[in-house]
Formats: sequence, C-alpha cells, structure tokens
Amino acid sequence: MSRSEATPSPRRQELLEAAYAYALRSGLAELSLRPLAEEIKSSPRVLLYLFGSKDGLVRALLARARADELTAVRRLAAQRRPSQGLASVAEELWRWLSDDAHRGLLKLWVESYARSLVEPDGPWAGFAGDTVADWLALLADAQPPRTRDTDAGLAQRTLVLAALRGALLDLLATGDRERTGSAVRRLLATVE
Repeated sequence: MSRSEATPSPRRQELLEAAYAYALRSGLAELSLRPLAEEIKSSPRVLLYLFGSKDGLVRALLARARADELTAVRRLAAQRRPSQGLASVAEELWRWLSDDAHRGLLKLWVESYARSLVEPDGPWAGFAGDTVADWLALLADAQPPRTRDTDAGLAQRTLVLAALRGALLDLLATGDRERTGSAVRRLLATVE
C-alpha cells in the first residue's frame, strides 16, 4: 500500500471520483493517463504521484466500482423481508441489473470481470472471484438455513447467479429487456 493510499488526500479522492465517472463512460480497456488527466483537469504526473502507478489507479477504480456494487447489493438485502425467498430476491436483483441507470457500472463490471480472468496477476487480480462471492452471499441470505447450508442450496444459488449474469450479458449486448427479463422470470419460477 502506498503512502497516498494509507492517508488519502482530498485531492486524491476528488481525482478518483472524476476518474471513476470517466471510467463509467469510457471503460478501462484503453485507459491512458494523458487523455484521462486532460479530461479530469489534472496531469499524468499528479495521477502517478497520488496512485503510485497506472495499475494503482486501476486498482483504486476497481475498488470504487466494487464499492458501488456492494452498496447496491446491501441496499437490496436491507429491503428484503426474511420470508421473500431466493426467487424473489433474484427478481429484485434482476430489476436492479436491468435498470438503464446502472448501465455504465455494469459495463465496467463486465469489462473488469473479464480482465481479471485474462490478467489474473495484474491490477484486476481477484475481481471476478470477489464479486462471485459477494453475490452468492446475498443469495445465500435469501435461503432458509436448512437449504442454505447444503450442497443443493449452493448449487441453487450458483444456478441463479449464472442465469442473472448470462441474462445481463445478453441484455448489455442486445438491449432486449423484454426477452431477457422473460427468460429470468421463467427460470426463477422453477427455483423454489
């Protein structure tokens, strides 16, 4: 951890938020410090000083994106009633995932997920696995303990997560909310 990460300055936080807004619009695949710095009214030198390296900046942006994702997941978890069940919670998750307001974050998530699989030792390291664990934990909380703590319960959560991710990828590629939503609802009707 660099000194700037241990004691984040207001300027670092300000530039992180501006860079995050940029990443939501443009993604991270072709991130170059010079255009980013110009867009957020900074310089490559300042970014390198505050984040240590381009990889340090990417790690900070991924942490920021994951924080947004976790905030949304926790908000959904807090709103659910204990008796709702897995299918109902998964439907709420689908509503959130298919909302156009979250498109930038979800495209960034897909890009980061894929990069963490292809570049497991780079700044993306662990991103995919961490997000799987986050979502499986939320889905586990929707299951009764007698199901949650079984192999069948884990398989059920995994199936739901795989369906949500697959439908999300399809929705992002096609924009067809009706078809993908119908498929998700059809699968969820068989879950419980």
